[in-house]
Amino acid sequence: MTPTGLILRDASVRLRAAGVEDAMRDARRLLAHLLGIAAERLVVDMPAGLSAAQEAEFAALVARRAAREPLSHITGSRLFYGRAFQVSADVLDPRPETETLIEQALQAPFRDVLDLGLGSGCVLLTLLAERGEATGVGADLSPAALQVAAGNAADLGVAARASFVLSDWFDAIEGAFDLIVSNPPYISEAEMAELSPEVLHEPRMALTPGGDGLSPYRVIAAGAGRHLRNGGRLLVEIGWQQGPAVQQIFRDAGLAQVQVHSDLGGKDRVVSALRSGASPG
Repeated sequence: MTPTGLILRDASVRLRAAGVEDAMRDARRLLAHLLGIAAERLVVDMPAGLSAAQEAEFAALVARRAAREPLSHITGSRLFYGRAFQVSADVLDPRPETETLIEQALQAPFRDVLDLGLGSGCVLLTLLAERGEATGVGADLSPAALQVAAGNAADLGVAARASFVLSDWFDAIEGAFDLIVSNPPYISEAEMAELSPEVLHEPRMALTPGGDGLSPYRVIAAGAGRHLRNGGRLLVEIGWQQGPAVQQIFRDAGLAQVQVHSDLGGKDRVVSALRSGASPG
Protein backbone atom coordinates (compact mmCIF):
# COMPACT_ATOMS: atom_id res chain seq x y z
CA MET A 1 0.00 0.00 0.00
CA THR A 2 1.53 3.31 -1.14
CA PRO A 3 1.56 6.06 1.51
CA THR A 4 -1.10 8.66 0.81
CA GLY A 5 1.30 11.55 1.34
CA LEU A 6 3.59 10.24 -1.38
CA ILE A 7 0.64 9.76 -3.75
CA LEU A 8 -0.46 13.36 -3.14
CA ARG A 9 3.04 14.69 -3.72
CA ASP A 10 3.41 12.82 -7.00
CA ALA A 11 -0.03 14.02 -8.13
CA SER A 12 0.84 17.65 -7.41
CA VAL A 13 4.09 17.32 -9.37
CA ARG A 14 2.20 15.96 -12.36
CA LEU A 15 -0.44 18.68 -12.18
CA ARG A 16 2.15 21.42 -11.84
CA ALA A 17 4.00 20.09 -14.89
CA ALA A 18 0.71 20.27 -16.81
CA GLY A 19 0.37 23.97 -15.99
CA VAL A 20 -2.28 23.65 -13.27
CA GLU A 21 -2.17 26.48 -10.76
CA ASP A 22 -2.44 25.48 -7.08
CA ALA A 23 -1.54 21.94 -8.03
CA MET A 24 -1.41 20.60 -4.46
CA ARG A 25 -4.78 22.17 -3.65
CA ASP A 26 -6.36 20.44 -6.64
CA ALA A 27 -4.65 17.14 -5.80
CA ARG A 28 -6.08 17.32 -2.30
CA ARG A 29 -9.56 18.11 -3.61
CA LEU A 30 -9.41 15.18 -5.99
CA LEU A 31 -8.35 12.88 -3.18
CA ALA A 32 -11.13 14.17 -0.93
CA HIS A 33 -13.61 13.56 -3.76
CA LEU A 34 -12.32 10.01 -4.12
CA LEU A 35 -12.65 9.39 -0.38
CA GLY A 36 -16.06 11.07 -0.15
CA ILE A 37 -15.02 13.62 2.45
CA ALA A 38 -14.69 17.41 2.55
CA ALA A 39 -11.26 18.65 1.49
CA GLU A 40 -10.72 20.38 4.83
CA ARG A 41 -11.20 17.03 6.57
CA LEU A 42 -8.14 15.49 4.90
CA VAL A 43 -5.92 16.73 7.72
CA VAL A 44 -7.66 14.45 10.22
CA ASP A 45 -9.36 11.84 8.04
CA MET A 46 -6.73 11.07 5.39
CA PRO A 47 -5.88 7.36 5.43
CA ALA A 48 -2.28 6.26 5.78
CA GLY A 49 -2.42 4.64 2.36
CA LEU A 50 -4.67 3.83 -0.56
CA SER A 51 -5.67 0.43 -1.86
CA ALA A 52 -4.54 -0.54 -5.34
CA ALA A 53 -8.04 0.11 -6.66
CA GLN A 54 -8.20 3.55 -4.98
CA GLU A 55 -4.75 4.44 -6.26
CA ALA A 56 -5.76 3.55 -9.83
CA GLU A 57 -8.96 5.58 -9.55
CA PHE A 58 -7.08 8.55 -8.14
CA ALA A 59 -4.53 8.35 -10.96
CA ALA A 60 -7.41 8.52 -13.46
CA LEU A 61 -8.79 11.62 -11.76
CA VAL A 62 -5.39 13.27 -11.79
CA ALA A 63 -4.97 12.45 -15.49
CA ARG A 64 -8.24 14.23 -16.25
CA ARG A 65 -7.15 17.31 -14.33
CA ALA A 66 -3.72 17.22 -16.00
CA ALA A 67 -5.59 17.35 -19.32
CA ARG A 68 -6.98 20.65 -17.93
CA GLU A 69 -10.51 19.40 -17.45
CA PRO A 70 -12.09 21.73 -14.87
CA LEU A 71 -12.01 20.40 -11.34
CA SER A 72 -15.75 20.95 -11.02
CA HIS A 73 -16.45 18.73 -14.03
CA ILE A 74 -14.45 15.94 -12.39
CA THR A 75 -16.08 16.26 -8.97
CA GLY A 76 -19.49 17.22 -10.40
CA SER A 77 -20.00 20.11 -8.01
CA ARG A 78 -19.13 23.77 -7.53
CA LEU A 79 -19.87 26.14 -4.65
CA PHE A 80 -21.76 29.34 -5.49
CA TYR A 81 -23.08 31.85 -2.98
CA GLY A 82 -22.52 29.30 -0.21
CA ARG A 83 -24.42 26.46 -1.90
CA ALA A 84 -23.26 23.40 -3.81
CA PHE A 85 -24.44 23.15 -7.42
CA GLN A 86 -24.24 20.16 -9.71
CA VAL A 87 -22.23 21.00 -12.81
CA SER A 88 -21.23 19.15 -15.95
CA ALA A 89 -19.69 19.79 -19.33
CA ASP A 90 -23.19 20.89 -20.45
CA VAL A 91 -23.23 24.08 -18.38
CA LEU A 92 -21.06 27.06 -17.59
CA ASP A 93 -19.13 26.69 -14.37
CA PRO A 94 -20.53 29.05 -11.69
CA ARG A 95 -17.99 31.77 -10.99
CA PRO A 96 -17.45 34.04 -7.96
CA GLU A 97 -17.80 37.15 -10.14
CA THR A 98 -21.41 36.19 -10.89
CA GLU A 99 -22.24 36.62 -7.21
CA THR A 100 -22.24 40.36 -8.00
CA LEU A 101 -25.37 39.72 -10.05
CA ILE A 102 -26.98 38.04 -7.04
CA GLU A 103 -26.05 40.89 -4.71
CA GLN A 104 -27.54 43.48 -7.04
CA ALA A 105 -30.72 41.46 -7.59
CA LEU A 106 -31.29 41.19 -3.85
CA GLN A 107 -31.12 44.97 -3.41
CA ALA A 108 -34.87 45.28 -4.08
CA PRO A 109 -37.88 42.98 -3.54
CA PHE A 110 -39.34 40.85 -6.32
CA ARG A 111 -42.18 38.38 -6.55
CA ASP A 112 -41.08 36.59 -9.69
CA VAL A 113 -37.93 36.37 -11.75
CA LEU A 114 -36.97 35.26 -15.24
CA ASP A 115 -33.45 33.92 -15.85
CA LEU A 116 -32.39 33.96 -19.51
CA GLY A 117 -29.59 31.53 -20.30
CA LEU A 118 -30.20 29.44 -17.20
CA GLY A 119 -27.23 27.05 -17.39
CA SER A 120 -26.72 25.28 -14.08
CA GLY A 121 -29.44 27.42 -12.53
CA CYS A 122 -27.02 29.01 -10.08
CA VAL A 123 -28.45 32.51 -10.52
CA LEU A 124 -32.17 31.73 -10.58
CA LEU A 125 -32.07 29.08 -7.86
CA THR A 126 -29.90 31.17 -5.55
CA LEU A 127 -32.38 34.02 -5.84
CA LEU A 128 -35.28 31.66 -5.04
CA ALA A 129 -33.37 30.20 -2.09
CA GLU A 130 -32.70 33.70 -0.78
CA ARG A 131 -36.29 34.88 -1.31
CA GLY A 132 -38.58 32.17 -0.01
CA GLU A 133 -41.82 33.62 -1.39
CA ALA A 134 -40.57 34.27 -4.93
CA THR A 135 -41.18 32.13 -8.00
CA GLY A 136 -39.05 31.89 -11.09
CA VAL A 137 -38.73 30.75 -14.68
CA GLY A 138 -35.47 29.62 -16.21
CA ALA A 139 -34.96 29.60 -19.98
CA ASP A 140 -32.18 27.91 -21.90
CA LEU A 141 -31.61 26.63 -25.42
CA SER A 142 -29.89 23.49 -24.11
CA PRO A 143 -32.08 20.57 -22.95
CA ALA A 144 -29.07 19.15 -21.08
CA ALA A 145 -28.62 22.42 -19.17
CA LEU A 146 -32.29 22.40 -18.19
CA GLN A 147 -31.83 18.89 -16.76
CA VAL A 148 -28.86 20.01 -14.68
CA ALA A 149 -30.81 23.02 -13.39
CA ALA A 150 -33.82 20.86 -12.50
CA GLY A 151 -31.57 18.59 -10.46
CA ASN A 152 -30.13 21.58 -8.63
CA ALA A 153 -33.61 22.92 -7.93
CA ALA A 154 -34.54 19.62 -6.31
CA ASP A 155 -31.31 19.54 -4.28
CA LEU A 156 -31.91 23.07 -3.00
CA GLY A 157 -35.56 22.49 -2.16
CA VAL A 158 -36.92 25.15 -4.52
CA ALA A 159 -38.29 22.93 -7.31
CA ALA A 160 -41.90 23.77 -6.43
CA ARG A 161 -41.22 27.45 -7.11
CA ALA A 162 -39.19 27.05 -10.30
CA SER A 163 -40.15 26.16 -13.83
CA PHE A 164 -37.91 25.57 -16.82
CA VAL A 165 -38.50 26.42 -20.46
CA LEU A 166 -36.62 25.40 -23.58
CA SER A 167 -36.36 28.78 -25.26
CA ASP A 168 -34.11 30.88 -27.48
CA TRP A 169 -34.05 33.95 -25.23
CA PHE A 170 -37.65 35.28 -25.06
CA ASP A 171 -39.10 33.13 -27.86
CA ALA A 172 -41.07 30.74 -25.61
CA ILE A 173 -41.55 33.13 -22.67
CA GLU A 174 -44.99 34.35 -21.70
CA GLY A 175 -46.02 37.05 -19.26
CA ALA A 176 -44.15 39.77 -17.40
CA PHE A 177 -41.86 39.68 -14.39
CA ASP A 178 -40.63 41.93 -11.60
CA LEU A 179 -37.03 40.94 -12.35
CA ILE A 180 -35.14 39.62 -15.37
CA VAL A 181 -31.58 38.38 -14.90
CA SER A 182 -29.08 36.95 -17.32
CA ASN A 183 -25.46 35.86 -17.48
CA PRO A 184 -25.36 35.52 -21.27
CA PRO A 185 -22.46 34.40 -23.45
CA TYR A 186 -20.46 37.58 -23.95
CA ILE A 187 -16.93 36.63 -24.97
CA SER A 188 -16.09 38.02 -28.39
CA GLU A 189 -14.88 35.72 -31.15
CA ALA A 190 -11.47 37.41 -31.06
CA GLU A 191 -11.11 36.73 -27.32
CA MET A 192 -11.83 33.00 -27.58
CA ALA A 193 -8.23 32.21 -28.53
CA GLU A 194 -7.03 33.76 -25.25
CA LEU A 195 -9.09 31.54 -22.95
CA SER A 196 -7.53 28.99 -20.62
CA PRO A 197 -7.75 25.27 -21.46
CA GLU A 198 -10.18 24.82 -18.55
CA VAL A 199 -12.64 27.36 -19.94
CA LEU A 200 -12.50 25.72 -23.37
CA HIS A 201 -13.93 22.55 -21.82
CA GLU A 202 -17.17 24.46 -21.21
CA PRO A 203 -19.97 24.63 -23.79
CA ARG A 204 -19.12 27.10 -26.53
CA MET A 205 -22.71 28.35 -26.74
CA ALA A 206 -22.45 29.44 -23.09
CA LEU A 207 -19.20 31.32 -23.70
CA THR A 208 -19.55 33.26 -26.93
CA PRO A 209 -22.24 34.41 -29.34
CA GLY A 210 -19.52 35.17 -31.87
CA GLY A 211 -18.77 38.57 -33.33
CA ASP A 212 -18.32 41.37 -30.82
CA GLY A 213 -19.96 39.43 -27.98
CA LEU A 214 -22.76 41.96 -27.60
CA SER A 215 -25.58 40.35 -29.60
CA PRO A 216 -27.30 38.77 -26.54
CA TYR A 217 -27.59 42.19 -24.90
CA ARG A 218 -29.28 43.56 -28.01
CA VAL A 219 -31.82 40.72 -27.95
CA ILE A 220 -32.41 41.02 -24.20
CA ALA A 221 -32.82 44.80 -24.38
CA ALA A 222 -35.24 44.53 -27.31
CA GLY A 223 -37.50 42.04 -25.47
CA ALA A 224 -37.24 43.34 -21.93
CA GLY A 225 -39.98 45.93 -22.36
CA ARG A 226 -42.54 43.23 -23.20
CA HIS A 227 -41.58 41.02 -20.28
CA LEU A 228 -40.93 43.49 -17.46
CA ARG A 229 -43.71 44.97 -15.39
CA ASN A 230 -43.69 48.73 -14.94
CA GLY A 231 -40.84 49.47 -12.58
CA GLY A 232 -39.39 46.01 -13.15
CA ARG A 233 -35.63 45.54 -13.14
CA LEU A 234 -33.21 44.06 -15.66
CA LEU A 235 -29.78 42.85 -14.51
CA VAL A 236 -27.12 41.29 -16.74
CA GLU A 237 -23.57 40.17 -16.21
CA ILE A 238 -21.03 41.66 -18.62
CA GLY A 239 -17.41 41.32 -19.62
CA TRP A 240 -15.30 43.84 -17.71
CA GLN A 241 -14.77 46.04 -20.77
CA GLN A 242 -18.36 45.99 -22.00
CA GLY A 243 -20.00 48.40 -19.56
CA PRO A 244 -20.28 51.48 -21.81
CA ALA A 245 -21.48 49.48 -24.82
CA VAL A 246 -24.16 47.61 -22.87
CA GLN A 247 -25.29 50.81 -21.17
CA GLN A 248 -25.82 52.38 -24.57
CA ILE A 249 -27.72 49.35 -25.86
CA PHE A 250 -30.08 49.53 -22.89
CA ARG A 251 -30.59 53.27 -23.18
CA ASP A 252 -31.30 52.97 -26.91
CA ALA A 253 -33.98 50.39 -26.05
CA GLY A 254 -35.74 52.92 -23.83
CA LEU A 255 -34.71 51.44 -20.49
CA ALA A 256 -34.22 53.84 -17.58
CA GLN A 257 -31.75 54.28 -14.71
CA VAL A 258 -29.05 52.31 -16.52
CA GLN A 259 -26.07 51.72 -14.23
CA VAL A 260 -22.85 49.72 -14.16
CA HIS A 261 -21.85 47.85 -10.99
CA SER A 262 -18.37 46.57 -10.13
CA ASP A 263 -17.40 43.19 -8.71
CA LEU A 264 -15.20 42.74 -5.65
CA GLY A 265 -12.14 43.08 -7.86
CA GLY A 266 -13.24 46.54 -8.95
CA LYS A 267 -14.07 45.49 -12.52
CA ASP A 268 -17.33 46.33 -14.27
CA ARG A 269 -19.48 43.21 -13.91
CA VAL A 270 -23.21 43.98 -13.96
CA VAL A 271 -25.42 46.43 -15.82
CA SER A 272 -28.82 47.21 -14.30
CA ALA A 273 -31.80 49.02 -15.77
CA LEU A 274 -35.43 49.73 -15.03
CA ARG A 275 -38.58 49.73 -17.08
CA SER A 276 -40.03 53.18 -16.58
CA GLY A 277 -43.22 53.31 -14.56
CA ALA A 278 -44.46 52.82 -11.06
CA SER A 279 -42.72 50.19 -9.01
CA PRO A 280 -44.44 46.77 -8.95
CA GLY A 281 -47.20 46.68 -6.41
